[in-house]
Amino acid sequence: MPDIHSMAIVDPSAELGDRVTVGPHSIIDAGVKIGDGTTIASHCLVAAGVSIGRDCHIHHGAVVGSIPQDLKFAGEETTLTIGDRTTVREFCTLNRGTVESGTTSIGSDCLLMAYVHVAHDCQLGDHVILANLVQLGGHVHIGDYAIIGGGSVVHQFERIGKHAMVGGGFRITKDVPPYALAGHEPLRFEGLNRIGLRRRGFSRETIEALQQAYTYIYESGLNVSQGVEKIKEEMELIPELLDLLDFIAKSKRGIVPPVRS
Repeated sequence: MPDIHSMAIVDPSAELGDRVTVGPHSIIDAGVKIGDGTTIASHCLVAAGVSIGRDCHIHHGAVVGSIPQDLKFAGEETTLTIGDRTTVREFCTLNRGTVESGTTSIGSDCLLMAYVHVAHDCQLGDHVILANLVQLGGHVHIGDYAIIGGGSVVHQFERIGKHAMVGGGFRITKDVPPYALAGHEPLRFEGLNRIGLRRRGFSRETIEALQQAYTYIYESGLNVSQGVEKIKEEMELIPELLDLLDFIAKSKRGIVPPVRS
């Protein structure tokens, strides 16, 4: 059975799983679904259209599933979904989708630190970490295991690839490819995320292959298209390289440039 504080407001149509806890002064709107073992702390709003998985922790003052900050939004029914075991820290604001995609999605095992904003139609993979004060514009896509440092601002429609890491306090106005480190002002490619890849069990051979691919793209004097062709011609296309090539092929705003430019 859920444990609902006497000063919480829970709509009768909300579906709360076993061992769900709802703290004082929190509001759970109509149609919300919350999985087993999830904790909703005090003074939270979980708005209509939200589905939260198992064993999540929504901390004090978070606003989950509020309507999009988009002037085109006309009140259509859209959703926000959160996977299992994800933590949303104090005063985060997470908007649901618009008619364009219908949903905002946050994966499992993510950590959204205090004051993070996730705008409408964003798609976050699993194991994503957004440090304090990260602000995402609409339609941002972030791959599995990506990390964004505190105070960084991500322009709408940007993409950040899996296992990428962006430093704190930066403006992200170009796509950050998978497995990369990005920093500098304006934002630049700063190398392969070697430490992160080693910690996650990538083999030495895979790491060296990614290093060679990024050498072709960023350090060989070739442009990006030429670097991609060099990879296709000269390298064994292991899954990680296919991820990189697919990411570049789908980039609409272009990938971050090298430091020297």
